[in-house]
Amino acid sequence: MSIQRTLTTTTLLTTLALTSLNASANPQIAKANDCFRCHSLDKKIIGPSFQDIAKRYKDEPGAATKIADRVRRGVVGVWGSTPMPAQPNISDADMNALVKWMLTQ
Repeated sequence: MSIQRTLTTTTLLTTLALTSLNASANPQIAKANDCFRCHSLDKKIIGPSFQDIAKRYKDEPGAATKIADRVRRGVVGVWGSTPMPAQPNISDADMNALVKWMLTQ
């Protein structure tokens, strides 16, 4: 096997491993930020389920940015009259990972 092919394979495997770690970490980000207090994976609690969020925004351009903004600033009236409190302390990296995970449910 050539050195270039070996490096390409190694890079690909490393990328897949990191992606897998990141994907598995996203529910932990939601848990660490108390998202599961109001949301669940598949049923409405106080707020919509993560699956309902994913369905609503599935093909919407700019959905990730819109969701991240709503999570960071808080919102009322999108899913009913119960307000979602602002979550300004979630880091940009965690917010991006969290929203990406939400949209894959």
